[in-house]
Amino acid sequence: MSSTIETEKPQAPGAKAHTDGNWDVPVQTRSERFASAVHADFPAVTGRELEWRLTPVEKIRDLIDGELDGGRFPATVTEAPGVTAEWIGRDDARIGAAGLAEERAAANAWSSFREALAVTLTAEEPVEVVIDRQGDDRTPRAAHTVITAKAHARGLVVIDNRGSARLSENLEIVVDDGAHLTVVSLQEWDDESVHLSSQFARVGRDATLKHVVVSLGGAVVRVNPSAHLAGEGATGELLGLYFSDAGQHLEQRVYVNHIAPHTVSRVTYKGALNGEGARSVWVGDVLIGREATGTDSYEQNRNLVLSDGTRADSIPNLEIETGDIAGAGHASATGRFDDEQLFYLRSRGIAEQEARRLVVLGFLLEVVQKIGQAELEARLVAAIEAELAAVEVV
Repeated sequence: MSSTIETEKPQAPGAKAHTDGNWDVPVQTRSERFASAVHADFPAVTGRELEWRLTPVEKIRDLIDGELDGGRFPATVTEAPGVTAEWIGRDDARIGAAGLAEERAAANAWSSFREALAVTLTAEEPVEVVIDRQGDDRTPRAAHTVITAKAHARGLVVIDNRGSARLSENLEIVVDDGAHLTVVSLQEWDDESVHLSSQFARVGRDATLKHVVVSLGGAVVRVNPSAHLAGEGATGELLGLYFSDAGQHLEQRVYVNHIAPHTVSRVTYKGALNGEGARSVWVGDVLIGREATGTDSYEQNRNLVLSDGTRADSIPNLEIETGDIAGAGHASATGRFDDEQLFYLRSRGIAEQEARRLVVLGFLLEVVQKIGQAELEARLVAAIEAELAAVEVV
């Protein structure tokens, strides 16, 4: 008498077995993606995967699979009342409180860092904090940062990235009940730098997170924010601004997960592209879960093309698992100038080239003006104007 033992085919992370046959299909629901802090748990990256197919994988291969320096990435934190900054070990309970890596590069950084920078806000009066990070070499490095706004705390945290770097990092943001936090991730790296950043946020009951990504410098910059609205009445506003020059790749993959009832999200990303080979990628995922009744959500991405030879990929996705919502929608648009705006400005005596520059500036400043900090807004306006100074808009 003989018997046959059937073994289950191992599943790849991010896939599940099909009910009709023993083969893998991609995970259909965004919240079901595989997550791990261990690099070896993820399969090798070929560049054909859904999360990598729009990314120049070979330009960042060392950050995906190579050995990373996990020592402290150079950073200074401004002092403010009710704010503490400290380096914490990998075993600290705050590590992993907001999320886990969902792809191999983020897991490589998570597996490699030795200490994390933890910034905690406790003051109920608004405070402003700058994490000043000045890279000075291109050694492949890993970093981990945890920002926590305790219950009812209020504050603005700016992560100011400048200089030279090849950096893969994970950023965790925890907004406890009733807190109001703004986090600005500013990428003004030099022209040869590479920066991969996975940013996870967990927002509590009646708490608000405004998350802003500004990418202006670097050869390849890939920022992936994930906001989990976990407490009833939580609000998430995710904003982004980018300006891609010739040969520059700027990528953002945004995820908003409505977990609790009566949560609100607004996602607005706007970018401009100029020069041969300028590239931008924006992927926006919004999931309204089964328990997230009364949700109000809207996401949009707008791209302004300033020259030939550019490419903007824009992919909004919306999943709804409950029929009891206040509203949900998404939009995406890529194009050249609004002729009516140009006509209006030229009819008032403004030269055509200057009129075109004003249109671009106005298009991008919609995001800048929502930051809510005058000095930083002025700095970004100056940076955008410097970008535009080199553009002959056609």
